[in-house]
Amino acid sequence: MSPKAAFVTGANGISGFAIIEHLVRQPKEEWSSIIVTSRRPLPTGWVDPRVEFVAIDFLEPVETITAKLKDICAEVTHTFFTSYVHNDDFKLLREQNVPLFRNFLDAVDLVCPKLQRVCLQTGGKYYGVHLGPVRVPLEEWFPRYDDQGYNFYYDQEDYLREVQKRRGEARAWSWNVIRPNAINGFAPHANGMSELLTLVIYMLISAELGEPAHFPGNAYFWNSIDDNSYAPSLADLSVWAATASNTRDEAFNHANGDVFVWKYLWADLAAYLGIETAAEPKFENAAGQATTTRLVNEIDMVEWARDKKPVWERVVAKYGGSVEAFDWGTWGFFNWATGKSWCTVSSVHKARSFGWRRSDRTFDTWVETYRSFENAGVLPRRRALLRR
Repeated sequence: MSPKAAFVTGANGISGFAIIEHLVRQPKEEWSSIIVTSRRPLPTGWVDPRVEFVAIDFLEPVETITAKLKDICAEVTHTFFTSYVHNDDFKLLREQNVPLFRNFLDAVDLVCPKLQRVCLQTGGKYYGVHLGPVRVPLEEWFPRYDDQGYNFYYDQEDYLREVQKRRGEARAWSWNVIRPNAINGFAPHANGMSELLTLVIYMLISAELGEPAHFPGNAYFWNSIDDNSYAPSLADLSVWAATASNTRDEAFNHANGDVFVWKYLWADLAAYLGIETAAEPKFENAAGQATTTRLVNEIDMVEWARDKKPVWERVVAKYGGSVEAFDWGTWGFFNWATGKSWCTVSSVHKARSFGWRRSDRTFDTWVETYRSFENAGVLPRRRALLRR
């Protein structure tokens, strides 16, 4: 079998970084080169000689992008698009994310004559989970909802099929769409939806202030089930789907394979950090009050965080970590993640039926993510925390 060549966008992001980490662990007989890109330079490079970095902003004109890629991508067979511009205002997401993907796809279609597969990562917003209650578990066959023109995932997927048809059957590449839920994992820069990092900062600041780490969401979500997508597992699914022969032109959900209840995950994380939490919280807001336009949170995380950076600096001075990590906290996203009153659990039955076998225990993935941030000097040393 001829070796494959990968092109991965969003190398500094949580998903792109994980895909690159996955690929460098594969033999060179399988992946001969790994081209990686992002707008910003990498904070640290990969020592694997197959990796080559090129700085690309996919919001630039297609002509500018193709000029930078035409030589470096000549051997590329598989592309993985994970680039994403986050905004807590869902209505603004399409403004940059639609041209971001269109420019990428137009460029690789021109400069990758050996292209076999395009893998696009979207997410749970495809099903409308950001707007209100949805049927669960989420399954790939669900029809699209009336998005009123705001769901940029629909535009991305439609353009994927349009450009594929433009090639003609004789020269066409195939595609995959991967739809994760909330993604946890290490990233070398800030990303828009980092639950573990945000919660650790919140809990450690609360402990430094001598206050219990109250759950900031509502009673419904405290007692509700949820699921996660662990970035290394998401990378595993993406590479599997993009290289399997029976997965051409298919979309797959991603989740770890289990569910969790926030009240227990909250206690387990606090115990891991050596923090005592209050017993069953007393919620002022009744369960089920959240609506599609109004979240219900006991604590507004954005407001809470406004004056807390000096406290985080004290935490870092005592136990290690990075002062900059405070600015990576995704306070607005966590308001949404725990302030709604509906579930967003995904089914991975389709991927299982096609042959994907990986499964992860979510709390273990939170511990592994913490260890990765700890090793990178971003979060405090746990041994120091436990000695306090």
